[in-house]
Amino acid sequence: MRSTWVIGLAMVSVAFLWGCGKAPETPAPAAEPAVEVPAPVEVSGEAALEEVRRFVELGPRDSGTAGAEKAANYLMGRLRELGVEAEIQEFRDASPKGEIVFRNVLGRLPGDGQRIVLLGSHYDTKAGIEGFAGANDSGSSTGLLLELARAMAREAPHPAEIRFAFFDGEECMEAYGPADGFHGSRHLAETMAADGSLSNVAAMILLDMVGDRDLTVTIPRNSTPWLVSLAFDAARAEGVRGRFQLAPSAIGDDHEAFFSRGVPAIDLIDFQFGSAPGRNDYWHTAEDTMDRVSAESLGAVGRVAARMVAEIPGRESAAGK
Repeated sequence: MRSTWVIGLAMVSVAFLWGCGKAPETPAPAAEPAVEVPAPVEVSGEAALEEVRRFVELGPRDSGTAGAEKAANYLMGRLRELGVEAEIQEFRDASPKGEIVFRNVLGRLPGDGQRIVLLGSHYDTKAGIEGFAGANDSGSSTGLLLELARAMAREAPHPAEIRFAFFDGEECMEAYGPADGFHGSRHLAETMAADGSLSNVAAMILLDMVGDRDLTVTIPRNSTPWLVSLAFDAARAEGVRGRFQLAPSAIGDDHEAFFSRGVPAIDLIDFQFGSAPGRNDYWHTAEDTMDRVSAESLGAVGRVAARMVAEIPGRESAAGK
């Protein structure tokens, strides 16, 4: 994700007006039929933490390196072990180091209908930090996405097709721009637009930096409002609403490639990964280690994401999408 908040988006407040009075003399319109919502799958924070640990032990995963290729092959193999159809989407793209090979890892679980829910995480690491294996960024979201895949594979088929995208090339090498950063998400959005499947995406949920022991999920303003509302409702239902808040501005991340094309999208990211509340001083440093990642935080975000996936078909209909 980009290293600075994008300041300047208008703050939106919603006032709720409550009143009382006589009942209307004309009958109220009939209520809309209730949408049956399946129970969310059971997500284990401990299992997610073990997935993170195993993945981080692979070492640095800088795009265009043997480490990144090793990680891609590992993820494809792990998805298949979990019962998920998986493939590597290999492509070449320009970068500050010239044209290099990037590899997205894509998984799929069948659904009963044409709609798609896309869950994403980047798996590459920031270059230029010696020995950097990124336990929180990007190990935590990658490990949690694997745990969600395990849990959801046991319950397939789902009301909507579930797709998993492990993006390569999220991190920039020098400075974010058209040829630096977000390579994998841009490529997937482009290919899905080309084959027509993008129009079937009901929602895109991105996970990023979700393992911080002192969890504060800072949902950026460049997220779809009904998905933000759904995330807060899901967090409330899971008893972790206090850990989720709306960020003061936008955050550049892999969800933007979909959000900018009109796909409902949300970024579940903790952009306060640091030594004190509100700070982010562990991000992209050697301090991003496994001891700063917790099963409790992974479980909290995982349960919220799973509940969102279960409720998206009904919420999408209510939002008129």
